[in-house]
Amino acid sequence: MKLKKIKTFVVGNPPPHFGGRYWIFLKLTTDKDIIGYGEVYSVPFHPKIVSKMIEDVFERYVKNKDPFKIEKLWRTIYSSGYTQRPDISLMGIISGIEMACWDIIGKELNKPIYELLGGQVNKKLRSYTYLYPKKSDKTDVYTNPSLAAERANEYIDQGFDAIKFDPVGAYTPLDPRQLSLEELVKIEIFVKKIHDSVKNKCDLLIGTHGQMNTACAIRLAKRLEKFDPMWFEEPVPPENFDEMGKVASSTTIPIATGERLATKYEFSKILQSKGASILQMNLGRAGGILEAKKIAGLAETHYAQIAPHLYCGPIVGAANIQISTCSPNFLILEGIKNWENFYSEILVDPIKWEKGYVIPSTKPGLGVELNERIAAKYSYDGTKLHLEMAKI
Repeated sequence: MKLKKIKTFVVGNPPPHFGGRYWIFLKLTTDKDIIGYGEVYSVPFHPKIVSKMIEDVFERYVKNKDPFKIEKLWRTIYSSGYTQRPDISLMGIISGIEMACWDIIGKELNKPIYELLGGQVNKKLRSYTYLYPKKSDKTDVYTNPSLAAERANEYIDQGFDAIKFDPVGAYTPLDPRQLSLEELVKIEIFVKKIHDSVKNKCDLLIGTHGQMNTACAIRLAKRLEKFDPMWFEEPVPPENFDEMGKVASSTTIPIATGERLATKYEFSKILQSKGASILQMNLGRAGGILEAKKIAGLAETHYAQIAPHLYCGPIVGAANIQISTCSPNFLILEGIKNWENFYSEILVDPIKWEKGYVIPSTKPGLGVELNERIAAKYSYDGTKLHLEMAKI
């Protein structure tokens, strides 16, 4: 079997844009007309440029290759241009192509990918959602602790027993920074209000985005320890593993990180620095499905767990489900609420979610198919990137 064609889709995610402004999907087709889908996560260039980059990599290194030869294909692309380092742009492209190859392999063998990577371990996958605003909100849910507590209880009523939120506020190009005492007190009050409202019915996940420097992150962690969060996410930027380790060693709250990391090499460094005990690799950036399995294996040797990241489209979501299903150190899966609305519309058949859990598909490959008619209908024509920092 040989890979013959590629097609990319840049899909605008309709308002309110939960999951990002757009998603970049790709479709590989073999000489046997077997189709595989992949997704590229948040490459920091305009998506039309990214599509050209994907096509270039395909023409140079992927066309006419055997999709079963994952390791050789991965190493060839990873080494292109004499790189051999975790460049997130190239890694995003590798991830999408590798994901699509696994989809093809699973379809050819008539097996879900998780059955080809050790077999099913988890029959259902605990999931969480961010705390999201509603159109009807009169105030910002992230500045109104009472509204945030109300929203958290609404999610509990739907079946969630874990909810994530970022109480620190906007992330900027000048991060990391030291928050004022007033800001720290406001954050503590915000978390306390939610904690006291949900009582013990729900784990709280503190989802910061590297806004703080090490000293500030430690100060905030001390304030939040009494609420016993499940994790404190990316308290400092991902560039300095040793500083993340200092935060981890200074608090009883588990540290989670990984959405901005790529490859087993970077995840190995964060484990060696004892910077995190929960790894949040995004399979559309970290290197794909097999690389994620290797990262999960590294984590297992440190008694660390995996909680795959999702702030993108449902093809990455489907890949996350595959790796979570076959990993014994799986902790929890990120979702955009309950995988409804556009997350269902863009797929031929939606991902199955029941009372706080994702139910892994038994269909071959990724277990999902892109609805290409919907993908074409919502083609992205904006100028902004998937995610952008606050202006300064």
